[in-house]
Amino acid sequence: MPQTKILLDEPEIPTHWYNVIADMPNPPPPPLGPDGKPVPPQALGAIFPEALIEQEMSSQRWIPIPEPVREIYRLWRPSPLFRAYRLEQALGTPAKIYYKYEGVSPAGSHKPNTAVPQAWYNQQAGIKRLATETGAGQWGSALALAGQMFGIKVRVFMVKVSYEQKPFRRSMMQTWGAEVFASPTDMTESGRKILAADPNSQGSLGIAISEAVEEAASRKDTNYSLGSVLNHVLLHQTVIGLEAKKQFEKIGEYPDVVLAACGGGSNFGGIAFPFFADKAAGKKVRLVAVEPTSCPTLTKGQYAYDFGDAVGLTPLMKMYTLGHDFMPPGIHAGGLRYHGDSPLVSQLCHEGLIEAVAVPQLSTFEAGVAFARAEGIIPAPESCHPVRAAIDEALVCKKTGEGKTILFNLSGHGHFDMASYDKYFSGQLEDYHYPEAAVADAMKRLPKVG
Repeated sequence: MPQTKILLDEPEIPTHWYNVIADMPNPPPPPLGPDGKPVPPQALGAIFPEALIEQEMSSQRWIPIPEPVREIYRLWRPSPLFRAYRLEQALGTPAKIYYKYEGVSPAGSHKPNTAVPQAWYNQQAGIKRLATETGAGQWGSALALAGQMFGIKVRVFMVKVSYEQKPFRRSMMQTWGAEVFASPTDMTESGRKILAADPNSQGSLGIAISEAVEEAASRKDTNYSLGSVLNHVLLHQTVIGLEAKKQFEKIGEYPDVVLAACGGGSNFGGIAFPFFADKAAGKKVRLVAVEPTSCPTLTKGQYAYDFGDAVGLTPLMKMYTLGHDFMPPGIHAGGLRYHGDSPLVSQLCHEGLIEAVAVPQLSTFEAGVAFARAEGIIPAPESCHPVRAAIDEALVCKKTGEGKTILFNLSGHGHFDMASYDKYFSGQLEDYHYPEAAVADAMKRLPKVG
């Protein structure tokens, strides 16, 4: 019988995270302050513990994973690698399709891979509270879980449209002891400023980040925790790709293309960065970030310095951006609605070392349903994006007769997203292609640097 699941034992959980900066041909541009000068590490000390600041700035190839973190990882790691035989048969493709399934974590997604170490490092620094934002609720759920494990209180600013679309994600966070508020709120100066301009604001990740950063900066017992974008977050997520490489070694295979959804970059970086190490050493492998056409950061945005939040509380980061005041449409892939992207992912894309594609909403749900009917797992709306791209790659192979090996990250299940599927089945969803003119207009309001 062919093997469907490729499994690792708990002792094979990675002992170190992989830092992609060590293999990048050019050093990353530094974050800048309002004066246009590089931000010194100590300036981040108001909202981050020293250990995470060191990881953020590090160019060391391997960073040790603390044993208390690996101990909690054992609750769901190593995660399984699946061969999608039934999907291959349904498509009639000669391609081999594999997916790394991160929905086995307690929170149902890849997000605890960084939530757990972030909570641990903050606990070690004596921090009692964490403030954060969340879009679809996957990150908020993960940090609520991690906070509970380390005795840290968690306050979550949840993007309003997702707060209303995904009530059970909110319930998950509350079950694990977190406070959850629909952002923008009247609890922060940032939120009040947004509501004064638009009392019916649906919110955005940029706005929620502003509220969480303001909360953390205003309290000595509180730090800020981010679920994507920053270097240390992508670093923690590399356990995904490191495990996947071991699993492919077990079966004597290697992917021709690696695909993952990309909103802020942690999902993509988590699976793709360890394979980039091979690419940098001369191995032929395509690494493709998949984003929605409604929030096409990498495919339509501008590579420039911009704020990571909506009102300008964060340092300026060099990244692909749609403008920090970007107000996304209410698509159902809430985790992919960020205006910017990871500076590391952005730099690799700008230098042509990785690829990016944008896919429309309806075709992603179509792909998610096809995958669920073949493989059984219902993907989260975010995860439907690389499913779509993987199916498209497999259909090209069907035309050409090539037997390529395709790997994608199934970063979370869709059990709390069935309202989105309901709207798809009832014809209430529509495609939205973010207009070029809106991007051009937003670029006029980018902060001036230099």
